[in-house]
Amino acid sequence: MNNKIEHIKSSGNIFKDMGLDLPDDRLAKAQIASMIYDIIEQRDITQEKAGHILGINQPKVSALKNGRLEGFSMERLFLFLKALDQDVDIIVKPKKQDEARLSLVYSA
Repeated sequence: MNNKIEHIKSSGNIFKDMGLDLPDDRLAKAQIASMIYDIIEQRDITQEKAGHILGINQPKVSALKNGRLEGFSMERLFLFLKALDQDVDIIVKPKKQDEARLSLVYSA
């Protein structure tokens, strides 16, 4: 009896593995949203208070927490980080690999 489980090695980007459009952008947005929600949790504030800080209502904070990011642009997510007293630095440089990439670094 063959009990081998088939698997495919991940590319490191679930959105790419799923064949979705703009996988790097989707991953970046998800990473930024995760940073935002980590800050909210570290500060131990409610979703309602977070919404007040971010200028959105509590259901949108919940959407952000749960990865429903369709209504949030990268620019808007960066503004949320700024509202949470975070510096956002964007660095543009020539690519070093075959394909240009988008990467994020979070330092708490």
